[in-house]
Parts: sequence; structure tokens; C-alpha cells
Amino acid sequence: MGGRPRGRLRVYLGAAPGVGKTYAMLSEARRARERGKDVVVGFVETHGRARTARLLDGLEVLPRQTMTYKGATFTELDPAAVIERAPTLALVDELAHTNVPGSRNAKRWQDVEEILDAGIDVVSTVNIQHLESLNDVVERITGVTQRETIPDEVVRRADQIELVDMSPEALRRRLAHGNVYLPERVDAALANYFRVGNLTALRELALLWVADKVDEQLGRYRTDHSIAGTWEARERVVVALTGGPEGDTLVRRAARVAAKGKGADLLAVHITSADGLTTDGDPAHLARQRALVEDLGGTYHQVVGDDVPRALLEFARGVNATQLVLGASRRKRLLTRGVGVTTTALSGSIDVHMVPHEATGAGRYRPRSGAALTRRRRLSGWALVLLGMPLLTAGLRVTDLSLPSEILLFLLLVVGVALTGGMWPALTGAVLGFGLLNWFFTPPLHTWTIAEPENVLALAIFVLVAAMVSTVVDLAARRSRDAARSRADAEVLSTLAGHVLRGEGALPSLLARMRETFGLSAVTLLERDEEPGEWRVVATTGGLPATSPGTADTDVAIDDRLVLAARGRLLEASDRRVLEAFAAQAAVALRQQRLREAADRAEPLAEADRMRTALLAAVGHDLRTPLASAKAAVESLRATDVTWSDEDRAELLATADESLIRLNRLVSNLLDMSRLQAGALGVRLEPVAIEDVLPHAVDDLGPVRDRLVSDIPPDLPELQADPALLERVLVNLMANAVRYSRDGEPVLVSASWHGEYVEIRVVDRGPGIPADAHERVFLPFQRLGDRHNHAGVGLGLALSRGLTEAMGGTLVPEDTPGGGLTMTISLRRAT
Repeated sequence: MGGRPRGRLRVYLGAAPGVGKTYAMLSEARRARERGKDVVVGFVETHGRARTARLLDGLEVLPRQTMTYKGATFTELDPAAVIERAPTLALVDELAHTNVPGSRNAKRWQDVEEILDAGIDVVSTVNIQHLESLNDVVERITGVTQRETIPDEVVRRADQIELVDMSPEALRRRLAHGNVYLPERVDAALANYFRVGNLTALRELALLWVADKVDEQLGRYRTDHSIAGTWEARERVVVALTGGPEGDTLVRRAARVAAKGKGADLLAVHITSADGLTTDGDPAHLARQRALVEDLGGTYHQVVGDDVPRALLEFARGVNATQLVLGASRRKRLLTRGVGVTTTALSGSIDVHMVPHEATGAGRYRPRSGAALTRRRRLSGWALVLLGMPLLTAGLRVTDLSLPSEILLFLLLVVGVALTGGMWPALTGAVLGFGLLNWFFTPPLHTWTIAEPENVLALAIFVLVAAMVSTVVDLAARRSRDAARSRADAEVLSTLAGHVLRGEGALPSLLARMRETFGLSAVTLLERDEEPGEWRVVATTGGLPATSPGTADTDVAIDDRLVLAARGRLLEASDRRVLEAFAAQAAVALRQQRLREAADRAEPLAEADRMRTALLAAVGHDLRTPLASAKAAVESLRATDVTWSDEDRAELLATADESLIRLNRLVSNLLDMSRLQAGALGVRLEPVAIEDVLPHAVDDLGPVRDRLVSDIPPDLPELQADPALLERVLVNLMANAVRYSRDGEPVLVSASWHGEYVEIRVVDRGPGIPADAHERVFLPFQRLGDRHNHAGVGLGLALSRGLTEAMGGTLVPEDTPGGGLTMTISLRRAT
């Protein structure tokens, strides 16, 4: 046993219960047994499904272990029995199952790990809602908390993952036919977890998760087999950014290229030098271009490499890119090939797009470096030269050393000066040392003449070495300064990125971080006013703000209208580069803030428009019928050429009375909706029991009330609603359902609760409506329903939706399994 290799795991993944995972697993087991494999059933749950149970016939089923917990008896998988039996293949259903306390392992997937370690292959099943990373997403979609979860990595490590897929409509048909749950559970399942919307979202999650797994397997296969070429399984467009102003043009061009391929990915990459000291890229440009890439649905990447073309192509091949977008060179080259030409020559199967832009051939900007060392160190270097050289000369004159030793001591002093004060003090020290050595220590003494040629060579080498050491030390100091500057800039930009990622997008918060980063007294975002030369403060933080760019110590122009003004100290040019990145993000934050404000302002207008739509729909439909009935009854009574009996007269008066009552109710509805639209109608939300509202709504239906059947659970919680408005909604929906149901078919009114919501369903068995017309029936123009009732769902739907939304709920139509339409009202539970 110990020498057997680890077993292989195959997982059947489904979007929801009932798609056929266990059936597929058992079918595979039977095929494996026919091929001569030793197959056993470790644990399979058929859930009472006859077709699934029949597949167990002829398969060896191992006994389960019996567990007792809190007085109840449970059966669990017995991994020890499976390992002792040592089959070739074991079937273990429901991989995410939680074992009864006291079991060998807490989770069934841990049992499976033991079986795999024993060298036994395992086939198992799992639903997408049980994956740990998707647990909260599934809860938001379905409203159901999944208690049994499994780490994604356990499923990802499976040798094979097969998606068992089924359309939501097909799964609901299976459910309605009793192929998934027992008949008494079907209605509740269809109305809650197995809605079309829920199943569609779960199916999309499963497809996307498997697609990521397939993409990961493809990448691993290419790596294991050293496949460097591009496999065009999916279009991926990479755009190279240098940090120049042309990047915006390149990103938009790359986005258009990606848009031509359905489902194509957009990736932006910026290449930095391996030593981290390259400062060609403008942080402000890169920050703006990164935001642009993410707005267009792409991703931003940064890669280190000294050979830009090779680093760029290595990244492109690593992400399996199919197209590469480059900008034409900004430098005019005579003897060397540019990055674009070199990349194109080495690209192989990757298509390269060379995009011209305004900066083509305009040259490349390189920021100037300032002094490498601080002023204090430079002064220390000069002091060491002016004092150290005379003191060393005086000391050597009282000693008896040879000329080479004296030269080495002077060289040591020059190196010390270079390390302290940089290049210019060291070069001065080298020249001064040459003169002192020549005058005081080189025969003939106290003359500028050198007798021995060898001494001339020694002094010349001394000056050359001193100059070389001074240059190297100065270059190292500059590189250290640049490295420190780059590190500081990187930390600042990292803070800015974290600020954005954490959602701290409020403009004042961003300006406050900017002020803290640069030690400023005030940071202000100014916007040009309509008056010439006038500026308006958009946002500010700190002390007294700058009221115009001229009153600021440092200002950064973001665009034609926006300027970032800072007070407190004058910033260096290197600091301005990072400040520009902050300014670009401040402009983005301002735009987002204004978009949110515009959305907030538009929301009341949209709400008013919805209310107006409901009013027009009601006027166009619900008023017409009672008016026509009342008018016909009154005209008949006024007719002088007909003699009415007392019974006929009473019937006509009753018709007129009933029509006028309906008309009065509808006018009251319209007036209440008008008040609601104007904000003058107080919607009184209070705890309401559906048993108190439903009888009044049924009574309003008149003679057709006998066609209603209710199924209200006795333990249904109260809901948060306005009783009068809820009654009107129910009357409209039930009247529509009765009108369009087939003769003799009852209309079902049922209710259930689902998480924080109570749902009321009005179910008819009529002809239904096409799925693409579900939302259209709520539009204001309902002439189709007037003339061809089979194509619509009745009257007052726009009014019903408006009233439901006014109570903070939703009204959605769904197909009734077996034919018909179900209108579902969803309102919050009373707390």
C-alpha cells in the first residue's frame, strides 16, 4: 500500500442540486466496471430519485459507519473500510459534506484525501455554492447561507473537473415533474431557491469558475511542455506604456482592437529597469493611463527588465497574448533600431500594431539630476581638502617614507574626500596633492622639475586614479540618491493606490493624504469659473486655502479648468512628478463625486417618472371599464322606449352602483399615487399579517372571488407594508389572474418567507406571456392588452408595481411551471 502512487480525483461540478451530478458519477462508474476496473460505492446519496437509484444495481456498496449525535442516528462515509477494501475506484458523493461530530474527520473532503493518499482513485460531486470563495456571493444571490463549504484549492487540485450543465428552464421542468425533490417540496423550491434568476446566476458562476480552471490548466500545460508560442484560445491584447503622453492614444487604440474580438482581454504593461532607477516614465501619465485602462475593463501590470523588447515579449507570451500595441518611437534613430522595430522582429506569432502619435520623432525627455550629495557633505569635503592636505604634508615632512608610500597616503586622503564630498572636492584634492608631492617630496625638492621619469609616471597615475575614484564615488552617490527617490516615490504611489483600492475615494480625504505626504499647510483643488480670471474652490484641506494659482507656492494644471494648488513650501521638480499623480487621481475623484451627485439628483426624477407611468397606465385602462359600465346602465334606465321590470331596473342600478364604487376606488388610487409622487402621501409602513389583508382584497373581487384558493402558512411572519396599498395591489393582481386563467382553473394565492423577505405569489394557469415581454407589460402603453387579452396580463400592472416599490418591495413576473404566469410580491419581514 505504501508504495502505491497517490490516487487521482475527478469531480463533477454543478450549478445547483438536480442537474445530474450523481447520475453522471454512477454512469461513469458503470462504464469503468465494464472496462474491468474494481469499483466500489463508498457513499452515494440518491435523494429518493428512482432513476439514480437504479444505477446502483450491480455495484458493490460498502457499509457506512453509524454515528449517534444528540440522540439521533446518522450514517457517514467509512474511509477506513474503503482503504481496507483497496479498490481501483471509489465513489464518494457530496464532497463538501460536514461529518457528524465525533467522526474521523470534520469534513468529507478530508476523508477523500486519506483515500487518495492510499492510492485509490476517487470520483466525487460538488455544487458551485459550496465553494468557499463564492459563499458570500451565493448568499447575496439566493438569500440562503450555505453552512457546508469546501476550500477552492481542494477542488482546484482535482485531476479532472467536469461541469454538469443544464439550463434553468430544463432544471425547473425536472423539478416540476418530481425528478429532484418530493412533490410536497416542489412548490416551495420553485418559488424560492430554484427561480430562473437564481439558477441563471449560479450557472454563470459555475461556467466562469470552470473557465478559470481551464485557463490555469492551459497555462500549466504550456509551462510544463516549454511552449513559448501563442495559442489563440482567447484574444488577448497587450498595450505597452512608457509613461509618455502618447499612452492615452495607445490605450484607446488597444481597447478598440480588443473590442473587435468578443470576450477579448485588455492588458497594459509598463517596463521598468532592473535597478529600479529609470525615471523616464512620468508618474502622472502612468496614473492617468492606469485609471483609463481599468475604466475600459483592462488590467495594469508592471514588469522589470533592462532589455525592453525582450521583457515586453516575455510578458506577452506569458499571458498568451495574441496582439501587441506599441507607440512609434519618440526618438529619431540613425544607427540603431528602436524598441518597436526590435519587438516586431522578435514577435513571432504575435501581431504587433505600431501606432503613430503626436510625439513621434519629437525626442525623449529625461529629467535632469540635481546634486548627488547634500550641501553639508560637500562642505565637509572641501574642508577636508583644504585642511587635510596641508596637515598630511606637514606630517610626512617629519617622517622618512619613500615616495611611493607618500603617494599612497595622498591617494588615501583623496579617496576619503571623494567619499565625503563627492567628485569636485576630490578632483581638487588630486590636483593639489599632485602639486604638494611634486614640490615637497619629488627630487629635486622645492622645484617644479621632476628628475626621474618613473616619478612622473607615478604622479600621473596618482592623479588618474584619484579622478577615477572620484567619478565612481559621485556616480554611486547619484545612484543611491535616485534609488532613495524612486523608493520614496514608489511608497507614495503605493499609498495612493491603496487609498483608491480601499474605497477612500472622497475628494477631501485624498487631498488630506496629499497634504500629509508632502508636509504642506493647505492643498486646494481649484476650478476655473465662468468669469475670466476667476477661480472657485472645489475642495480644500488644511489651513488658509489658495484662492487662485497665483497665490499658491506650487500649482499643477490638471486640465483646462482644474488646477491643484498647494501652500506651505515650494516643491522640487522631483516632488512635482508625484504630485501630478495625486492631481490626476483628484480629478478622477471629483468626476466620480459629481457623477454620484448627478445620480442622486436623477433618482427623484426617475421615481417621479415611474409614478407618472403608473398613473398613465391606470388612466388608460382601469378607468375605462367602470365608466363604460356605469354609462351603459344609466342610459338604459333613461331610455323611454323600453319598459323595465323591477328586477331589470334593480340589476341595472346594481351594475351602475358597482361600477361607480370601482371608479371611486380607482380615483382614490390615482389621488394617492399623485400625492406619493409629490411627496405628500405618507406611506405608513407597519407590521402587517397577510391574513388580515387578503380577505378584504378577495371581497373586492365580487362574484369571481370563488375562483381563488389561498395557501398561507400559519407560521408566516408579518411583513412591513401599508395595509391599504397592499390590498390594492392584491386586488389588481388577483383580478388579472382570474381574467386570464382558463375556465374552471382556480387562482392560487400563496406566501412564504425567504431570508429577510416575505413573498406573496399570485399563480394562474392561463396562456402566460413570452419571457421577453415580462418587463414590457409594465410599460404605460397597454393597447395590446385591450384588444387581445391573451397577449397581455390584464389591467393595473403599472399601478401595482408603483405601489409595491413605494412600500420598498418588488413585483416581478415568472412563468408558472406547466403553463401560466406567477406574479411575485416581495416585501421585507417586520422586525
